[in-house]
Amino acid sequence: METMIAKAAALLGAGICMGIGALGPGLGEGYIGGKACESIGRAPEHANLITRTMLIGQAVSESTGIYSLVVALLLIFTS
Repeated sequence: METMIAKAAALLGAGICMGIGALGPGLGEGYIGGKACESIGRAPEHANLITRTMLIGQAVSESTGIYSLVVALLLIFTS
């Protein structure tokens, strides 16, 4: 009985971890993409530089989502 409760708590924690962990990168990447589009609209001659910088920012932002995925997988498979 106690192991079933622990497993249920781990699965619930994994779901909450991914739910909250995906919220930040989703908002961050959307904000970065929107601001990059605004910048390219203002200065189209710098589109290559803006796009490169945007992609680096999105990769850094996505790393927190990957960390939450790792934590969620650990919760699922170690309990």
